[in-house]
Amino acid sequence: MRRYGPATSMHYSFGPGPVTPAVKAIIWANIAFFVVTMFFQDIILYLGLMPQAVLERGWIWQPATYMFLHAGAMHILFNMLGIWMFGVELERMWGTQFFARYYAITGVGAGLTAIAAGFVPVDALQATYGAVTIGASGALYGLLMAFAMYFPDRPILMFLLFPIPAKYFVMILGALTFMIAPGSNVSNAAHLGGLIFGYVYLKSRQGGGGGSLVAEIKYRYLKWKMNRLRRKFDVYSGGKSSWDKNVH
Repeated sequence: MRRYGPATSMHYSFGPGPVTPAVKAIIWANIAFFVVTMFFQDIILYLGLMPQAVLERGWIWQPATYMFLHAGAMHILFNMLGIWMFGVELERMWGTQFFARYYAITGVGAGLTAIAAGFVPVDALQATYGAVTIGASGALYGLLMAFAMYFPDRPILMFLLFPIPAKYFVMILGALTFMIAPGSNVSNAAHLGGLIFGYVYLKSRQGGGGGSLVAEIKYRYLKWKMNRLRRKFDVYSGGKSSWDKNVH
């Protein structure tokens, strides 16, 4: 929901406007898969994400296909509504190619996080190793992260009740996801993975959310290496020093 105009003549508009190409394709693909699963339920076992099937049977397509399946009408409705509300504006800003790549990376990254969660020494998470995860929520959380990074002060309705800035909305969402992940039937590990992969991917691109994560990591590594060499060779700057002590 957006607000327009000065305080004396403001009005509200719901949603971002007409659907963009990639968002439209994503929504139609999800609807098509949803219709198919209504008649062929077994498809969920093959295209949904089961860590055990990926690692032991070699069904490596599942981290990509699970995000197109949904458990019910409300599940797909809310996910597609979120993709439309947050994805359209991002696609207009980025372009279709970058948006589609980002959506795929965060969705697959969320799936990989769900697989990794099965090895965490917590009973509820280890139980997910043989469970099936479906839904576009992981990729949607990636869109939420991007939206908060580019439009941090844009108001979003928290629990559909009261507006808060997007940056705080994602912070609260991430904290809640992290806290309830071990004891929930919902794949909050995938949600958290969508947030993390979205943040890391945007930070790793120059101009994609402010700075380059790769450059920062290289800088920190070189700085650590230089400090280690200084300690190794006892090199000191300034003051009087002993030639035999500082040169080896």
